[in-house]
Amino acid sequence: MAIIHDVMPVFELFQPVSTDEALTLLDRYGSSAWIIAGGLDSFDWLKDRSKRTDVVIDLSRATDLRGIKETGGGVEIGAMTTLTEVVRHSVIREKFGLLMEAAELVASPQIRNQGTLGGNVSQDTRCWYYRSGWSCYRAGGNICYADTPTAINREHAIFGADRCVAVSPSDTAPALVALEAQMVIRSRRGERIVGAEDYFIGPGVNVMRMTVLQPGELLTAIRIPETWAGAQFYFEKVRDRQVWDFPLVNVAAAMFPEADHIGRVRLVVNGVAAHPWRLRQVEDAIRGKPRNDETAQLGGKLAVQGATPLAHNAYKIPLMRNLVRRAIRGSKDLITT
Repeated sequence: MAIIHDVMPVFELFQPVSTDEALTLLDRYGSSAWIIAGGLDSFDWLKDRSKRTDVVIDLSRATDLRGIKETGGGVEIGAMTTLTEVVRHSVIREKFGLLMEAAELVASPQIRNQGTLGGNVSQDTRCWYYRSGWSCYRAGGNICYADTPTAINREHAIFGADRCVAVSPSDTAPALVALEAQMVIRSRRGERIVGAEDYFIGPGVNVMRMTVLQPGELLTAIRIPETWAGAQFYFEKVRDRQVWDFPLVNVAAAMFPEADHIGRVRLVVNGVAAHPWRLRQVEDAIRGKPRNDETAQLGGKLAVQGATPLAHNAYKIPLMRNLVRRAIRGSKDLITT
């Protein structure tokens, strides 16, 4: 008889039908509660028994957490809105195509039909030591197994390492940072609004979390203001496999031209740090310059300054440099110099 190893541990399941009901449950159970959106990341953890929980709160029946509506030139997207719905929405495609491009490159069509925008930006890191149950810093231990002489660390960070070298795996996160999105967070105590750039945190802030969400809090919506509506966008993702896979590095750019030069601009990369990595130095350097190869070369060079590769991920430096160059030029043509 076959032995089944992936039976999930026992937990109590709640399926609230509204945000208020969900918040009541979160207030009651606090850090003991596990929130499920699309469930794609959560079920991996639970089936592998790498993490356990007493209570699971499934948000799939909370219909008020789903949907897209226009708001004063921008949009508000419910956290439970699927990635497919994001990709297909006419206003997002017309005004905020950067998010559409990013969402469309997440995993596979089947996963996008189930996965949610809130889940994609709030998912945990994919570091295989951590996810395999090793007692690393992120899991409450006192070592980073990915940052040792014999470690397998091809997918890990080249920026912002502080004990942990795991990276954010989200494709939509850098797009939302580039679009200056706002994350709406609610609890029984009230509501707070956090800029997308501040929603994600690194190990220097808290090595055991990747977002600012506290026990009892719930990401309920993402608001994208009209600030970057209709800008020139660029998104590119490099991965090992062309379907399903997480990014090795991705880049999101939004810019407005002014006459013959670059005006307002935001550049963000992901897959290189524990949170989306905004390139402020590059933005400042290229603003006011023509959008050409020379400017792209300058931006790419500045983008990778300070990168600290591990034993097996030095390839991310030239990869990131070239992705930034292409984003600045707005072209995926090969760069040979």
